[in-house]
Amino acid sequence: MTGEIVLFVCLAALLAVSGLAVIVARRAIYSALALVVNFFGIAILYFTLGSQFLGIAQVVVYLGAIMVLFLFCIMLLQMSAEEALEEKAGLHIGAAIVLCVAFLGILWAQVLRVPTQTGTLAADAQREALSTVEAIGSGLFTRWALPFEITSVLLLVGIVGSILLAKRRL
Repeated sequence: MTGEIVLFVCLAALLAVSGLAVIVARRAIYSALALVVNFFGIAILYFTLGSQFLGIAQVVVYLGAIMVLFLFCIMLLQMSAEEALEEKAGLHIGAAIVLCVAFLGILWAQVLRVPTQTGTLAADAQREALSTVEAIGSGLFTRWALPFEITSVLLLVGIVGSILLAKRRL
């Protein structure tokens, strides 16, 4: 077993445990802190895969901006009490089971599609050239500028909607 495999197994275990902690934590602040650990583990995974841009973006955007926003919303909405996270049983459990089965089906279909051999050297070189910071920045501000801006507006609408849903009385 090589060092890379050992590191991957440790990171995968960390990500699974922290992801589970996000779901089962009784308090919102503990869930947010477990999410910080999960995001940090994902950033390390990106760095080990040679995607420095994604690793840095993960740290700056998710660990920096998004988590500060989550913690600010938790404190603003006073969701620290356990009863704030309690939900009544209903369609949620059935919908969660259906979505879990669909996700596992999609995941299994993708696992079956993974090629067993690596690509050619030309394909690997092309993939390497597309994953540089310069190529990503150029594409983001030219070809993908409109979808990038639409995504930012959708995220803003989602944040406002979640605050409106969480805040029962305005």
